[in-house]
Parts: sequence; C-alpha cells; structure tokens
Amino acid sequence: MKIQVKSSFNPTLKTDCLVVALKPAKKLSSQQSELNKVTGGLIARLQEAGEFDATKAQVSVTPAPAGLNAKKLVLIGTGDTKSLDSEEIRDLLTTLAKALKENKVNEVSFELSALIAKSDAAIVARQTIETLGDAAYQYVMQPKSVTGPKAAKEMKVTLCCTDRKQAAEAKKAAMIGDAINNGKTLAKDLGNMPGNVCTPSYLASQARKLSKSHGLKVKVLSEKDMSDLGMGSLLSVSKGSREPAKLIVMEYKGAKNKKEAPHALVGKGLTFDAGGISLKPSAKMDEMKYDMCGAASVFGAVVAAAELELPINVLGVVPSSENLPDGIANKPGDVVTSMSGQTIEILNTDAEGRLILCDALTYTERYKPQTVIDIATLTGAVIVALGHQTAGVMGNDQEVVDNLIAAGETSLDHAWQLPLKETYKKQLKSDYADLANIGGPSAGTITAGCFLSYFTEKFRWAHLDIAGTAWGGTAGKRATGRAVPALTQYLIDRC
Repeated sequence: MKIQVKSSFNPTLKTDCLVVALKPAKKLSSQQSELNKVTGGLIARLQEAGEFDATKAQVSVTPAPAGLNAKKLVLIGTGDTKSLDSEEIRDLLTTLAKALKENKVNEVSFELSALIAKSDAAIVARQTIETLGDAAYQYVMQPKSVTGPKAAKEMKVTLCCTDRKQAAEAKKAAMIGDAINNGKTLAKDLGNMPGNVCTPSYLASQARKLSKSHGLKVKVLSEKDMSDLGMGSLLSVSKGSREPAKLIVMEYKGAKNKKEAPHALVGKGLTFDAGGISLKPSAKMDEMKYDMCGAASVFGAVVAAAELELPINVLGVVPSSENLPDGIANKPGDVVTSMSGQTIEILNTDAEGRLILCDALTYTERYKPQTVIDIATLTGAVIVALGHQTAGVMGNDQEVVDNLIAAGETSLDHAWQLPLKETYKKQLKSDYADLANIGGPSAGTITAGCFLSYFTEKFRWAHLDIAGTAWGGTAGKRATGRAVPALTQYLIDRC
C-alpha cells in the first residue's frame, strides 16, 4: 500500500476516488464548504433533500460531479453522536472499505475531518489503513491456479488533514497500520495455504527469505539438532509424519545495544494436525491447516517490528511439525522426556501443541528474554468460553498479562484473562510421569496453560490461546491474521 499524508485538503486534487466524511445536516467544515462550492452546492443539496442523512456508516457512491478531478465521490456518514469509540470507528471504516472494494477502487483520497473530530487523527488514520488492507486481502492460490484470483494491484491512499500537527499524528499512525497490515497479510497467507504446501520446511524457507528482505538473523534447527538438545517432547509429535520437524529462530535486533535482552514470541507451528492416534473427526479436519496460526502471527509480528524499525530486540521462536497417525506415532499412555528433563505422560495425542511448545519455551531460556509470550491455537475450549471474538490469556507475571491485554484493547485484538492457579494444576497429576498432557474434560484452556507454566518458571511469561480468533467466525473459512495486531502493539508499547 502506498500511503501519502497531506496537511491540507485540495477539493480539486486528481484522484480516482474522493471520500468525504460528513456529519448529519449541520454546518460544514471549512474544507467541506470549499468542496461544496466547487461542486455547485452538491453536498448541501444532498443533505437538505434527505438523500444523504449522514447517519453512522451510511455510504453513498456516485460519479464525481463537474468541478472535481475525481472519477467517484464517496460520502460516509459519521452519525449525530458527539464522539465515537475505537470499535465504532473500526466498524464504520470497515463498511466504507467494503464499499470501496465493491466499486473496485484502487486509488483513493480521504477527507475525514468530520470523523477525526469525533475521535482523533491517529485512531482514524490507523484504522483506515487496516480496514482497507483487510477488505483488499485475497488469497492467491497455492499451488497456483489458472482460474484462481491473481494478486491485487497495490492500493494508493492519500489522507488529507487540516494542519501539520494533525498530519504528523496521522502519518505515524498510518505507518503503524501499514506495518500491521503487512504482518497480517503474511500471517493470513501462511494460514490459508494448504498443508501440503505450508509444511515445516516451507515455514523454514519463508524465515530464510525474511532474513534477506527484513534483515533478520535466522537459524533453523533440524531434528538431529533437536535430538542433541534433548527435545523429546517436540520430536515425539513429528514421529508420525514423513515431514521433518523444524525449530525456527528469528532475531530482529533494533535496540542500540544488540546484546540487550529480547522480547520473545513463541508460536505453535502445527502445519497440519490430524490428532495423531487420537484421531480427530473427519468433519472440518481440513481446517487443521490453521493449527500453525500461532506461528504465522509470530512471523507477522516480527515483520511488523522490522518494518517499523522498533528500537528493541525481538526473538521469534517457531516449533513446527505435523501430527499424523503412523506405526511409530505417539500412543496414549506413552511417556516422553522434555528438554527440561520433566517427563510427560501422553494421555491424548491430540493435545500435541503443548508438547512442541514446552520444548520451544525451554529453548528460549538461553536468550535470557525480558518477557516471553507464546501464541497458540491450543484448545477448542477457549472458543466455548470466549467465542471467536476474544483470545484467552494467562501467565505467571501479572504485569506482562496486563500489558498484553492493554495492547489488545489499543489494537482491537482483544484478549481476556483466565485464572492460572495451583488448584487447576492438580488435574495434570500423572501416576507414571511428572505430569500428564491433559487435565480431563473441565477447564481445558486453563489446564493447557497450567501445563505450559511448568516450562516457564525462569522468565516472565504470558500464554495467548487464539484458537477462536485465528480463523473462522465472521471471517468464514479464512485466516484472520490475529494476533499480529496485539503482538505488534505489545512490542510498540515496550519501546
């Protein structure tokens, strides 16, 4: 997306589409009055005639009248309330972005002073870019198809502000929105790819590409490397697959002191999860290609941090494998030894995400991170509890949890804290190992977090369960790109 921010509005600027935000039948702003004059009083006539009442999210798309150098004129209503919160701004701009997509608009200029007056320039600019990105996104089929959708043209966006101060705020926010959109696009692409394309080896190859395009330091551990480190838990999951597991490590070093402790993001990268011997039902099993969306969000957040040139160090760790049934696959009742030395009784082979994450978390210790967040499509139980709107979060450090929740509020990528208490850990008791990999039918999301907590005692940690938010819901059978916004905002806030 090419973005330009202007400190003033020229009603005769040359553009394919001009978007103007309007309040209901009240005095026009000075900028809008000038636009009204150029168009021979069109805006005033529309409002006086009741053809455009400017109710909240009302959209009018018309061929641009004489006097404008635009092909289309789009009016968006802001409603008659004095202010709009971030969610309302997002919803309004989402409606607008969809209308622009339906009208095949690829170059657009915005005069949004009426909307900014109900919020602020930073929120409006950032949400404008993010909603345009979400609406414009389309998955280009892999493997490529003759009849499938082609890559969309790069959109050109101009934001017109009222003065230099407002323009400076809008420009900074728009750049954040653009970086988040790029990170989400990468996460969506990886999530939407079929499992026979997006394998652990493919993820590793994409990380190596990012080392060149975004200046990351990338290391990929093979199964032999992991075996030498004692990652028996992670490797037990990949035994049932012919695709070799990978542990992908990406380092972005933006701090002045390159040795400064990083903030670590650890993402579950199950590129396909059939459940193993504890086989999943066949219905909707195809959606288990999305079981690597935690990994995808790490890729996206690291990319966003690099594009924003954040002055901190960020570590991305992605344990990746498939979970399939095979003659040597994990069996219920098997006991494996994790990298930490703790033994695990596998009561359900479909609770495999925690088995690869626990070794990745132990591996992360060597970087002495300031904070660690793991991100995983870990439990169906979190969808029962929180639906597709909100992720579940828990951790061993309340400040880290609070900061992650706050980042979700700012980015509209919401999370809700669940309890992580000793009483739940009792459900993980095993007669044959240090702990079991499941805690029974109740509190599944919480006991999964409790399991991971046994491998996070040496650092400040939070766990984000995105099984409900990473795909599905209003997005349908599509990846959403979450939790890239929350993770990126979390990293921005650490600066």
